[in-house]
Amino acid sequence: MDIKILNIDSINEAAREFVSHIGEHRVFAFYGKMGAGKTTFIKAICEELGVEDVITSPTFAIVNEYTPSSALLPPSSKIFHFDFYRIKKLEEVYDMGYEDYFYSGALCFIEWPELIEELLPEDAVRVTIAEEADGTRTVSF
Repeated sequence: MDIKILNIDSINEAAREFVSHIGEHRVFAFYGKMGAGKTTFIKAICEELGVEDVITSPTFAIVNEYTPSSALLPPSSKIFHFDFYRIKKLEEVYDMGYEDYFYSGALCFIEWPELIEELLPEDAVRVTIAEEADGTRTVSF
């Protein structure tokens, strides 16, 4: 499926459409070049799910945890937002206990998954964000 993001003003509409397709899936791997809009789109998704916390890129922390207030998710659900851009070795991911996150049943949104590809669950949804020549973005999953 493809979702078009025409401009920053339409990102919440695109996030709303994405959320409507989450279903039972829990792990989402976001692929895209630097500046494609991965963090911005994940932020919009989290907002659509009712996250009221400040949503930032976990580039230095590697993982941020958010608590959504959406009726779409069970009470006391968690969202984990990962950014593996700074990972140098897979051992770092093992040391952080990635399995506790990926297999927790919580929503996991992962930036730079290509750096940990072999650790992704088989049922992870691969999401690609591509910047088009006209400046729009296409989200494919």
